[in-house]
Order: sequence, then C-alpha cells, then structure tokens
Amino acid sequence: MECEMDVDVLVLNTAVADFRSEVFSFADDLVGPGGLAKCDTKHMPPYTQEQYRQWIDAGLATTGGPGNSAPLMARAGLRVAIGVNLGTGDFDGLDAQGRFFYGVMAENGVDMSATFVHPTLPTGTTYIYEKTGDERGGIAYFPNANNDFDFAYFRKAVETLSPKIVYYMYSGLSDRGDANGGRDLAEFMRWCRQRGAVTIVDSHTLTGDPQALIDTGKPVPEYALLEPLLPEVDIFFTSSDEARMIGNTLGMGREWRAFLEPDNCVHFLNALAQRFWTGPGRTRLFGVTVSNGAYEKHIAPDGTMAAPHKTESRFMAGEVIDLVGAGDSFRSGLLTYVACNLKQFVDGSMDFSQAVQMGNLFAALFIKAPLRDRYSNIKPYASMLHAVQSGRQYGTLDDLMKELDS
Repeated sequence: MECEMDVDVLVLNTAVADFRSEVFSFADDLVGPGGLAKCDTKHMPPYTQEQYRQWIDAGLATTGGPGNSAPLMARAGLRVAIGVNLGTGDFDGLDAQGRFFYGVMAENGVDMSATFVHPTLPTGTTYIYEKTGDERGGIAYFPNANNDFDFAYFRKAVETLSPKIVYYMYSGLSDRGDANGGRDLAEFMRWCRQRGAVTIVDSHTLTGDPQALIDTGKPVPEYALLEPLLPEVDIFFTSSDEARMIGNTLGMGREWRAFLEPDNCVHFLNALAQRFWTGPGRTRLFGVTVSNGAYEKHIAPDGTMAAPHKTESRFMAGEVIDLVGAGDSFRSGLLTYVACNLKQFVDGSMDFSQAVQMGNLFAALFIKAPLRDRYSNIKPYASMLHAVQSGRQYGTLDDLMKELDS
C-alpha cells in the first residue's frame, strides 16, 4: 500500500531548541534539583547568539515539539507543514535557535511556509542540566515566542495549506494558546473540523514529580484546559502518568495506586468516552501510551464503540538512547497510518490496532536513534507498513533495520 502524496499534516505550536550540557546547572536553581518547569522569558540566562551558535555547532542542541514529529512523518512520505513562532535575529532573519529549528525541519522536507517570525520574543528554548551519573538534572523550559500563539494568523495557514490533519502541540504550554480556559483552542479545532480536517491535540504539563501529584490526587490546573477541548478533537493520546493526573483534575474519583496499570488505562478511556464522545457521529480514537505499547478505544460514525484494547509493541529490542519525544514520535507513527488510510479512518473501518502498532514502531526507532541523527531510522511508509504487518517479534534493532531496508 502506497501513501497518497497529496496527504497533508499541519503541525502547530511549540517550536523549541533543546540544549543539553553540564554548564546549565542554573536549571536546578530555577526549577529545583531534577525539576521540570515552564519559566518566564525575563529569567533567561544572558547567553549571546554567538554562544548558542557554538553550542549548536558542537552538537549540544536538538529540536523539540514539532521537531519530534514532523520530520518523522515527512521522511515516511507524507506532505507535512509546520506553523510555529520563531524569534527574529541576525541569522538570515531569525535568532540562532530559530534558524537551527527552521534548518533542521527544511532539511527533512518539512514545509515551513507558515512560520511566523515574532518581532520581540526569542524562539522557545529549553536548558537541560546534564549531570554525571544517574542523578537527574533540572529542565528549564522558556516558551518565549510560543507564548504568543495567534489563532487568527494560523487560521490563514489552515486556509492556505488545506491540511487533511491538524495537529496542535501542546495544550498547556502557551499563555495565549491556552487563553480563555482553553476555549479559544477548542473553537479553533472545531473550525478545523468543520473544514473537513481530522483533529488531534496532545497535552503537556511540566512537573518535576508526577508520581507525587498522582498519589495525592491533587488537580493540575493545566489539565482543566482539556474540558472544553476533548469534545472537539478526533484523536487524543496521552501517557499513563498524564492520564492519571488528568483523571485527578477532571474528577474521575479514583485512587490510581490501588489498581494495576491495565485497570487504570481501561477506566480512564471508558470515562473519557462517556464524558466527551457526544454530538454528531464521527470516528473518535483516544488512547494511553505505556512502556511496552498503547491502549486505544475508538468509536465509528454509526455509534459502534470498541472496548479498550492494548496493542503491545513488537519493536522493544535495542538500546534506548533518549526517551525524550517518545510520545511525540508515537503520535507521528499513528498519524502517518491515519493519513495513509484517511477514508477508512473517517468511515470507521480502519485497522486501529495496526495504527497503534505503527505508532509503536515510530517511537521505538526514534528513542533508539543517536541524538545527533534522531530521524535516521525512519523509512518510507511502505517499508514501515511491511514491518507492522509482518507479525514478527524483532529480537534486535539490527534485525528490524534489515527488515526495513529490504
């Protein structure tokens, strides 16, 4: 099966350059030892643009947000565009971080025509304190230009590009994108759906100790943004940790630690379906990713609803290099399958287990790739589909790569 070349995915929001180094010890001071937090632009360290360029040239930077997803789908053969805010500067009109992000995307065949160059705010930047040994260092995220996501501007991008799928990354990380209690984003996604696009949004809340929040049952304000949003999206996948924090926030009334993971995932998906799958009939697909696969629940336009089902990954073999972006890459594989089987998704006849397995495959290949070449393992869709449909349990990463290259 070949993927049609006119399929489009438009990925929106959260362009970021991630810098990893032992020199970023200040991150522990900003967010606490081993913490993870969204920080204010005014607290950005006063590094020069020349210093950022040196770190980029030294291989200390990677692209985050759409950088974990768009190039993967493009390398698989989709026509992919990105709509993001980047900062202005002296590197051909962009700051060093923005030029780096733009360049990596363009090199991987991603359409960057919907880029908005912000006149005052720099490109989103994350500093990751790399400590020696097993101790985790702080992660300080500065949204910068991402905080000023303008729906009016990107509506024009949707009208120009006419994407089949609109993917917004992430609810919870943009002051303007999350304004009005998430209702602005919900209205935007409804408008995209009314234009015929399949819609997907994911959520991301920065917290240094998710288990503590899960155990205490405390709500996380950013997850309340999902209340108006989830009725408007066709696809939603989150991690098992986030699922439990979302459950606490939306009042699912469950002591998660009293149950095993499968019970929690099934409960979460059934609760979301009961609460948010209302209105005119259309295909919906919600899921929870876990360490060895993902659970999904779907409904067809005629109202036929499947029970939650786990698809265990057959691609676990091989050394994990970096787990950052695992969920993003999973969604990239899932969306690649949906885009290449769009008619079947819309009418509810798609093989949903195969779609999830494609997500498992993309995630496995991404987290096992070198940090300086994170997209190198992704092959054209036909090769990836062959591996998904083979039914094989791959014993080593080399075996899997040989299969993809054959």
